[in-house]
Amino acid sequence: MKTKIKLFWESFISINPYYKNKKIPESFYFCDNQRDANDCAKLVIQKEKQATAPSLWSFQVNNEELPKVGELNIVTDWNRTPIAIIITTEIKLTPYNKINIQFAVLEGEGDKSLNYWKRVHKDYYTREMKGSQDNFSEDMIIVCQYFKTIYI
Repeated sequence: MKTKIKLFWESFISINPYYKNKKIPESFYFCDNQRDANDCAKLVIQKEKQATAPSLWSFQVNNEELPKVGELNIVTDWNRTPIAIIITTEIKLTPYNKINIQFAVLEGEGDKSLNYWKRVHKDYYTREMKGSQDNFSEDMIIVCQYFKTIYI
């Protein structure tokens, strides 16, 4: 039986044959809880969310490669139901304290203000680091991943 992800990918490549020889991209949801993950999924569908901001720390401790320009990903809701395919358009490594309002707007969450962005992301990074020897800091590096939604 084919998974939802595989069926979604096959639907995408049926109208985008350029990608037919590519393997199924990584799928993920945003955030670390159901409400936020589903809210972000809706924002991707509405094309309001055009960026995301994982910490460099998380890539390092999980021994994961950074996203690359041109890379595709399948965005899911909390239940791992695929909702969109995005393509990474730009990556910028930026200290938390240098994130600007333009990036907060592109991330599309909450009221799109820089204050909102800083508050919820500080809380997220703090939760992410809980139980490790590391702590949130204002100068920690954020992987600013810009993307475009190319399939819903």
